[in-house]
Amino acid sequence: MNGSEKHIALIDLHLHLDGSLSLASVRELARMQGIGVPAEDGELLKLLQVGPECKDLNEYLEKFDFPCSLLQTREAITLAVRNLTQELAAQGLLYAEIRFAPQFHTLQGLTQYEVVEAATAGLDGGVRANLILCCMRGEGNREKNIETVEVASAFLGRGVCAVDLAGAEALFPTEHFGELFRLAAEKGVPYTIHAGEACGPDSVYTALSFGARRIGHGVRSMEDGALVARLAAEGVPLELCPTSNLNTSIFSAIGEYPLRELMAAGVKVTINTDNMMVSGVTLASEMELMTRTFGLTAAERRTLAMNAAEASFADPAVKDWLVLEIEKRFA
Repeated sequence: MNGSEKHIALIDLHLHLDGSLSLASVRELARMQGIGVPAEDGELLKLLQVGPECKDLNEYLEKFDFPCSLLQTREAITLAVRNLTQELAAQGLLYAEIRFAPQFHTLQGLTQYEVVEAATAGLDGGVRANLILCCMRGEGNREKNIETVEVASAFLGRGVCAVDLAGAEALFPTEHFGELFRLAAEKGVPYTIHAGEACGPDSVYTALSFGARRIGHGVRSMEDGALVARLAAEGVPLELCPTSNLNTSIFSAIGEYPLRELMAAGVKVTINTDNMMVSGVTLASEMELMTRTFGLTAAERRTLAMNAAEASFADPAVKDWLVLEIEKRFA
């Protein structure tokens, strides 16, 4: 199964830039900046990709350190976004929302505004795409997070479509970050929030209380029947990332993944990659895994694609185009 098949319409709403740099991109970024990398692909992969021994989300997040070190100049950031959008187009995607944390790309003097300016310049080819700017869980970065929301507001509709909250969910609980989403709401910036991944249903309830229009991951909502019913009733989409959730030991086997249960409950679920490089996946491979594991029918795959189109932060014209493309591919 691949992106060119008739009954495949691929939309990735949860895709981290720094966790999705291809080997070719990493080598090009390193070469242009005079940064040494291992000559053997296998050794380079050890810096970028988790293995079966990965224990949890905190260990998974360690794989972002090296790629972030390659993304500290305007030229590098633009190139990385451009390469990724072209790779996604080659994989057959219709649309993608690429997220990253601008505050992590200022180590060589760029401001967050300049970082985002460079990233939007990379959206000039390849798949149709928008950027989601991540605020980060942590200590001592309140002002940086506020700046991220303000920069998102400045670029809204010009390559940026939303903000997010990412990072070590269990170490820095969602409830500590309400101020950011009050500010985003005041400025009219849409937002999704990572929740229900390392932490359970309570983090999803908190994200909903902040007015989140989508939930990043949210898979542990299944632990609370009332929450699942609320998600279904309110039409709040979940950005599911199956292989990533296996990597971080939320589930021990793909057969345990609650895709069928969430769909049966009426929750608007979408399938996404999270980090193509860190998890060693593409969206086509994730859809193939879901189809093979759960016996998804063409009608169910169409529903997943329509969920993604409707849940996207794209402008109405792009949403309409996505719906037409999905209908065409499943005709």
